[in-house]
Amino acid sequence: MIIDRMARALDDRLRLSPITRRALAKVFPDHWAFMLGELALYSFVALILTGVYLTFFFDPSSADRVYHGDYAPLDGATTSAAYASTVRLSWDLRAGLLIRQTHHWAALLFVAAILLHLMRIFFTGAFRKPRELNWLIGVTMLTLALANGFTGYSMPDDLLSGLGLRILTSVVESIPLVGTWLLALGLGGEFPSDYLIPRLFITHVLLVPAILVALVSLHLGILVRQKHSQFPGPGRTEHNVVGSRLWPSYTLRTLALFAWVLAVLFALGGLVQINPVWLYGPFEPAQSSSPAQPDWYIAWGEGALRLFPPWEFRIAGYLVPAPFFPGVVLGAFTFLALYAWPFVERRRTRDRRAHQLLDRPRDHPVRMGVGVCALTFFLVLVVAGSDDILARLLRVPVYDLLGFFRVLALVLPVLTGLAAYLIARALRRGDAGSVGELTRADLRRAAGPAPARPADEGGLETPARDRPGERIELWPEGELWRWRYRDDSAQVVLTGNRALRSEEEAVEASRLAYPGVDRVVVPGPPPPPPPGRVRTVLRRWGRAAAAGSLLVGLLVDRRRRGRRGDDRGPPPPDPAESGSSPTDEPARPGGRT
Repeated sequence: MIIDRMARALDDRLRLSPITRRALAKVFPDHWAFMLGELALYSFVALILTGVYLTFFFDPSSADRVYHGDYAPLDGATTSAAYASTVRLSWDLRAGLLIRQTHHWAALLFVAAILLHLMRIFFTGAFRKPRELNWLIGVTMLTLALANGFTGYSMPDDLLSGLGLRILTSVVESIPLVGTWLLALGLGGEFPSDYLIPRLFITHVLLVPAILVALVSLHLGILVRQKHSQFPGPGRTEHNVVGSRLWPSYTLRTLALFAWVLAVLFALGGLVQINPVWLYGPFEPAQSSSPAQPDWYIAWGEGALRLFPPWEFRIAGYLVPAPFFPGVVLGAFTFLALYAWPFVERRRTRDRRAHQLLDRPRDHPVRMGVGVCALTFFLVLVVAGSDDILARLLRVPVYDLLGFFRVLALVLPVLTGLAAYLIARALRRGDAGSVGELTRADLRRAAGPAPARPADEGGLETPARDRPGERIELWPEGELWRWRYRDDSAQVVLTGNRALRSEEEAVEASRLAYPGVDRVVVPGPPPPPPPGRVRTVLRRWGRAAAAGSLLVGLLVDRRRRGRRGDDRGPPPPDPAESGSSPTDEPARPGGRT
């Protein structure tokens, strides 16, 4: 009651009911692939929740501290304040290790979810008009997630993260002309400087999260403003969205996903050890740990540095060191290509239409081949980043394994990209429904020249005028009107998610969603859906139980009345028949009559 009054008072002042009603009626597609973006969002929420807890106990300082705590091998040792507070948080603080490891697992899941979300958008063509801006925002968020993950990974000041910082400083120094200036500007001096950990802390806790929150808000705002993309299917066109409303079905589904994300992350944080900095020891510039592998999302840079030959040359007298190409050029080219891809594809295909329906990956073989080629290349780099561990496990010389990965990085992406291109063309041209149904004849036709494209392919959508079996049905609901699309041939019935004020507005909304369906009827409100088997059985049993209980009640009541009649006995005699008056008193024993 109190909440209802507060809501009404707030609505009387701000008039939020129309906005809220419109937002709750927004439709989201039901396909599972659209939950990848929400997986990234909820991982980011888990990062914020656990990160706030960790900031209360982490000391971002390079000053010397003497550790005294439960971890005996370091008890009494002098380390940096950042390392000592990390070990104290892991060993001496209740639930500290759980929160710290959950934070690390959430960071890994956050980057993985963003990457999978971008892959889904890339291979289905969801970056096309009008969603180019959201694609640019997503690529920027991936870049910031990588940067924030590296800064958080480097803050504990342990030997493994210090080695990663040493590699990064070498890569920055390799930039001609401005490398040393940028490094001195970022570190505030030579490596390792006293300003390094505080600046990493500010970047990790304040700057990058603030930008990410702004980008996530902008991303969601654009998503709400624009229509949600969807996969082709019955009743789905470029002008409508088919799926579940935000309230209540989609809300319950997304809240369940949020609960699962938190449950899995806290289970990993409590059961699976990650980044045990107390085993690595504090950072010492003259020492290095081996084997040393970073987190998976930056392992591709480690692999590129290991595989690139030690080539150095000079340009106008300036030395270009070997780390410049694998560390700077490769990363810059990768993200510039991601930023430019929507515009490059639009220029190549000359497709400037606004797209609501997504593509199947087979529909664009070139995009499929390029994407698979790039993914294979970076996968080889990630595996090559652990060549020392593989050499130890396989008992082969590490330089032999290094040469093998160099050949593999050049050959395998080309082979997989070409195979993906041919398979996509074969699926697009033939009748096979999946890769397993392809034949050699399909692959041979895919390798041949493409057939002539019809003249109307790639043009604007032309709604059909003769569409038997399809119609728009309208009916009044109080003072409002509702509509639904019906296709008897495909047995599809889709109801509009908004009630409109007049019949004309309902007709206009239905024709906007389904252009070309000119048959409009007013059959009245739709009948209730037929009950299922379980509901029918329960209804029959309920009726039988109600009838049985009524019959038992009647029998019990009749039996009670019979018992009451027996307890009363025969009725008293009528005074008129016995000849006595009502005032006559019975004779008392021993008294006078």
